[in-house]
Amino acid sequence: MYVCVFSYHLRSVFRGRVVFWQARIPITPYCMAESSFLAELRNITFSYGDRVILRDVTLAVPRGNVTALMGASGGGKTTVLRLIGGQHKAQSGQVLVNGQDVGRMDVQALYAARRRMGMLFQFGALFTDLSVFENVAFPLREHTDLSEDLIRDVVLMKLHAVGLRGARDLMPSQISGGMARRVALARAIVLDPELVMYDEPFAGLDPISLGTAAQLIRQLNDAMGLTSIVVSHDLEETFRLADHVIILGEGVVAAQGTPEEVLASRDPLVHQFVNALPAGPVPFHYPGPAVAEDFGPVGGRAL
Repeated sequence: MYVCVFSYHLRSVFRGRVVFWQARIPITPYCMAESSFLAELRNITFSYGDRVILRDVTLAVPRGNVTALMGASGGGKTTVLRLIGGQHKAQSGQVLVNGQDVGRMDVQALYAARRRMGMLFQFGALFTDLSVFENVAFPLREHTDLSEDLIRDVVLMKLHAVGLRGARDLMPSQISGGMARRVALARAIVLDPELVMYDEPFAGLDPISLGTAAQLIRQLNDAMGLTSIVVSHDLEETFRLADHVIILGEGVVAAQGTPEEVLASRDPLVHQFVNALPAGPVPFHYPGPAVAEDFGPVGGRAL
């Protein structure tokens, strides 16, 4: 069964502290397969050259939930985001978004799919020569034909949602790192996406900014009916935030389920990860020649 829906923007007018919704502006109609999962990877294998990152990986992102994507560094988390966004193509398997295979999309279909996605990069990735307002307005100017008055209303609405309406005229160099993430979040949701992907949204934040960012992710997900994927290494905050957790390790899915189910997993890699243990399946040393080859009398320096 297929359901046709419309991508739209919400026009708002600010009067004091009250937001009045005035109209819904249709932009792009599209049809999608009705499913409880917004995004799925099915038997995905992906490698950079000879280095295999994902090996026959199957995972699903439940619609309307916050899904945490976790695991050791280099385990393929950011690669999963890039596959979903169509930046990479897998060597085998399927990447489905709304039931459509991203790897088989032509350029036009891929761009249309990306307009329904928002991406929050690790350190915000704001345009340094644009003001806070213009950073958030950028996707609207690039992808819509909205009037300047409507762009102003939408931008101020999104900045209000992240608590930074008053910072509209500041430059990125004039705001803190935590504020920059919030501006980037406003930009990520300005086109009213279905899916928002967060790449390390908590990295480098102080405790107050971290708590604010986590609260915003949860509130925006629920208020806007989003589906969110959060790549993070912050165990405590992420497990408290997420509805669904996926842990990647050694190119495969080590565990997936509710936070409680993942914490109860007996998988050695999961146990090492959630308990922050130095010893376990993830080794301390990067793979390389044996010590004797580098330092012994044969492979190393002559003694």
